[in-house]
Amino acid sequence: LRRWPLTDAKGRRVDFRNTVIIMTSNVGSDLIRKETALGFSTKTDEAKTSEEHYKKMKDKVLTAMKNVFRPEFVNRVDATVVFHALSRQHIRQIVELEIREVEGQLTLKGITLDMTDVAKDWIGEKGFDPIFGARPLRRIIQNEVEDRLSEALLEGRFQSGDTVRIDVENEEIILINMSEPALA
Repeated sequence: LRRWPLTDAKGRRVDFRNTVIIMTSNVGSDLIRKETALGFSTKTDEAKTSEEHYKKMKDKVLTAMKNVFRPEFVNRVDATVVFHALSRQHIRQIVELEIREVEGQLTLKGITLDMTDVAKDWIGEKGFDPIFGARPLRRIIQNEVEDRLSEALLEGRFQSGDTVRIDVENEEIILINMSEPALA
Protein backbone atom coordinates (compact mmCIF):
# COMPACT_ATOMS: atom_id res chain seq x y z
CA LEU A 1 0.00 0.00 0.00
CA ARG A 2 2.92 2.36 0.57
CA ARG A 3 4.25 2.15 -2.96
CA TRP A 4 1.19 1.88 -5.14
CA PRO A 5 -2.15 3.62 -5.18
CA LEU A 6 -5.26 1.59 -4.49
CA THR A 7 -8.13 1.63 -6.99
CA ASP A 8 -11.63 1.20 -5.58
CA ALA A 9 -14.64 -0.45 -7.26
CA LYS A 10 -15.57 2.85 -8.98
CA GLY A 11 -12.13 3.30 -10.49
CA ARG A 12 -11.00 6.03 -8.07
CA ARG A 13 -7.33 5.92 -7.12
CA VAL A 14 -6.22 6.56 -3.56
CA ASP A 15 -2.63 7.19 -2.47
CA PHE A 16 -1.88 5.34 0.79
CA ARG A 17 1.60 6.73 1.47
CA ASN A 18 0.51 8.89 4.43
CA THR A 19 -2.41 6.80 5.63
CA VAL A 20 -3.09 4.91 8.83
CA ILE A 21 -5.58 2.08 8.52
CA ILE A 22 -7.35 0.99 11.70
CA MET A 23 -9.11 -2.36 11.67
CA THR A 24 -11.12 -3.97 14.45
CA SER A 25 -11.87 -7.61 15.08
CA ASN A 26 -13.68 -9.77 17.58
CA VAL A 27 -11.02 -12.48 17.28
CA GLY A 28 -10.37 -13.78 20.78
CA SER A 29 -13.45 -12.15 22.29
CA ASP A 30 -14.79 -15.60 23.18
CA LEU A 31 -11.64 -16.18 25.26
CA ILE A 32 -12.17 -12.90 27.08
CA ARG A 33 -15.84 -13.70 27.64
CA LYS A 34 -15.00 -17.08 29.17
CA GLU A 35 -12.40 -15.70 31.56
CA THR A 36 -14.04 -12.44 32.59
CA ALA A 37 -16.57 -12.90 35.34
CA LEU A 38 -17.87 -9.32 35.50
CA GLY A 39 -15.57 -7.37 33.21
CA PHE A 40 -14.68 -4.63 35.67
CA SER A 41 -10.99 -4.45 36.41
CA THR A 42 -9.79 -5.00 39.93
CA LYS A 43 -9.00 -2.61 42.79
CA THR A 44 -5.70 -0.73 43.01
CA ASP A 45 -4.12 -3.20 45.46
CA GLU A 46 -4.83 -5.96 42.94
CA ALA A 47 -3.40 -4.01 39.99
CA LYS A 48 -0.39 -6.29 39.62
CA THR A 49 -2.61 -9.37 39.35
CA SER A 50 -4.84 -7.48 36.93
CA GLU A 51 -1.86 -6.54 34.75
CA GLU A 52 -0.62 -10.14 34.76
CA HIS A 53 -4.11 -11.30 33.76
CA TYR A 54 -4.14 -8.72 30.93
CA LYS A 55 -0.75 -9.90 29.60
CA LYS A 56 -1.90 -13.54 29.59
CA MET A 57 -5.16 -12.59 27.89
CA LYS A 58 -3.33 -10.47 25.31
CA ASP A 59 -1.04 -13.40 24.45
CA LYS A 60 -4.07 -15.66 23.99
CA VAL A 61 -5.83 -13.10 21.78
CA LEU A 62 -2.73 -12.57 19.62
CA THR A 63 -2.35 -16.35 19.25
CA ALA A 64 -6.02 -16.59 18.22
CA MET A 65 -5.44 -13.81 15.68
CA LYS A 66 -2.53 -15.73 14.15
CA ASN A 67 -4.72 -18.84 13.97
CA VAL A 68 -7.57 -17.01 12.21
CA PHE A 69 -5.71 -14.77 9.76
CA ARG A 70 -3.23 -15.89 7.13
CA PRO A 71 0.45 -15.14 7.83
CA GLU A 72 0.61 -12.92 4.72
CA PHE A 73 -2.00 -10.64 6.26
CA VAL A 74 -0.66 -10.71 9.83
CA ASN A 75 2.85 -9.80 8.63
CA ARG A 76 1.51 -6.67 6.93
CA VAL A 77 -0.04 -5.37 10.16
CA ASP A 78 2.39 -2.99 11.89
CA ALA A 79 0.75 -2.98 15.33
CA THR A 80 -1.96 -4.85 17.18
CA VAL A 81 -3.75 -3.36 20.19
CA VAL A 82 -5.63 -5.45 22.74
CA PHE A 83 -7.61 -3.13 25.00
CA HIS A 84 -7.78 -3.39 28.78
CA ALA A 85 -11.09 -4.14 30.47
CA LEU A 86 -13.11 -1.11 31.50
CA SER A 87 -12.76 -0.18 35.16
CA ARG A 88 -15.55 1.13 37.35
CA GLN A 89 -13.97 4.56 37.02
CA HIS A 90 -14.13 4.32 33.21
CA ILE A 91 -17.79 3.31 33.36
CA ARG A 92 -18.51 6.24 35.70
CA GLN A 93 -16.81 8.64 33.26
CA ILE A 94 -18.84 7.29 30.36
CA VAL A 95 -22.06 7.71 32.37
CA GLU A 96 -21.07 11.29 33.19
CA LEU A 97 -20.36 12.07 29.52
CA GLU A 98 -23.69 10.64 28.42
CA ILE A 99 -25.56 12.50 31.18
CA ARG A 100 -23.90 15.77 30.12
CA GLU A 101 -25.70 15.44 26.79
CA VAL A 102 -29.03 15.06 28.60
CA GLU A 103 -28.07 17.99 30.81
CA GLY A 104 -27.39 20.10 27.71
CA GLN A 105 -30.87 19.36 26.36
CA LEU A 106 -32.47 20.33 29.68
CA THR A 107 -30.41 23.52 29.88
CA LEU A 108 -32.10 24.66 26.67
CA LYS A 109 -35.39 24.41 28.59
CA GLY A 110 -33.95 26.31 31.57
CA ILE A 111 -33.83 23.19 33.74
CA THR A 112 -30.80 22.16 35.79
CA LEU A 113 -29.88 18.50 36.22
CA ASP A 114 -28.29 17.03 39.35
CA MET A 115 -27.47 13.33 39.47
CA THR A 116 -26.42 11.54 42.64
CA ASP A 117 -23.38 9.27 42.74
CA VAL A 118 -25.72 6.41 43.66
CA ALA A 119 -27.67 6.99 40.42
CA LYS A 120 -24.47 7.16 38.35
CA ASP A 121 -23.26 3.90 39.87
CA TRP A 122 -26.67 2.26 39.38
CA ILE A 123 -26.69 3.21 35.69
CA GLY A 124 -23.09 2.01 35.38
CA GLU A 125 -23.96 -1.37 36.88
CA LYS A 126 -27.12 -1.80 34.79
CA GLY A 127 -25.53 -0.48 31.61
CA PHE A 128 -22.33 -2.50 31.60
CA ASP A 129 -22.21 -5.90 29.96
CA PRO A 130 -19.11 -8.12 30.10
CA ILE A 131 -19.65 -9.08 26.46
CA PHE A 132 -20.68 -5.75 24.95
CA GLY A 133 -18.80 -3.44 27.33
CA ALA A 134 -20.36 0.00 27.77
CA ARG A 135 -22.51 -0.14 24.63
CA PRO A 136 -25.75 -0.85 26.59
CA LEU A 137 -25.20 2.30 28.71
CA ARG A 138 -26.78 4.51 26.07
CA ARG A 139 -29.91 2.34 26.03
CA ILE A 140 -30.17 2.33 29.85
CA ILE A 141 -29.85 6.13 29.95
CA GLN A 142 -32.50 6.41 27.24
CA ASN A 143 -34.94 4.05 28.97
CA GLU A 144 -34.32 4.94 32.61
CA VAL A 145 -33.49 8.66 32.46
CA GLU A 146 -34.50 10.31 29.18
CA ASP A 147 -37.85 8.55 28.83
CA ARG A 148 -38.79 9.33 32.45
CA LEU A 149 -37.68 12.95 32.04
CA SER A 150 -39.72 13.28 28.84
CA GLU A 151 -42.84 11.92 30.55
CA ALA A 152 -42.33 14.24 33.54
CA LEU A 153 -41.86 17.25 31.25
CA LEU A 154 -45.04 16.38 29.33
CA GLU A 155 -46.92 16.04 32.63
CA GLY A 156 -45.66 19.49 33.66
CA ARG A 157 -43.73 18.24 36.70
CA PHE A 158 -40.68 20.33 35.74
CA GLN A 159 -40.54 23.89 34.41
CA SER A 160 -37.89 26.42 33.48
CA GLY A 161 -35.92 27.34 36.59
CA ASP A 162 -36.37 23.93 38.25
CA THR A 163 -33.58 21.60 39.33
CA VAL A 164 -34.15 17.90 38.67
CA ARG A 165 -32.29 15.47 40.90
CA ILE A 166 -31.86 11.96 39.56
CA ASP A 167 -31.52 9.39 42.33
CA VAL A 168 -32.25 5.73 43.04
CA GLU A 169 -34.94 4.42 45.36
CA ASN A 170 -35.93 0.76 45.69
CA GLU A 171 -33.57 -0.15 42.82
CA GLU A 172 -35.33 2.29 40.49
CA ILE A 173 -34.41 5.68 39.03
CA ILE A 174 -36.47 8.49 40.53
CA LEU A 175 -36.76 12.15 39.52
CA ILE A 176 -37.05 14.75 42.26
CA ASN A 177 -38.00 18.39 41.71
CA MET A 178 -35.55 20.14 44.03
CA SER A 179 -37.33 23.45 43.46
CA GLU A 180 -40.46 22.23 45.25
CA PRO A 181 -40.58 22.51 49.05
CA ALA A 182 -40.03 19.19 50.81
CA LEU A 183 -43.08 17.59 52.40
CA ALA A 184 -42.93 17.48 56.21
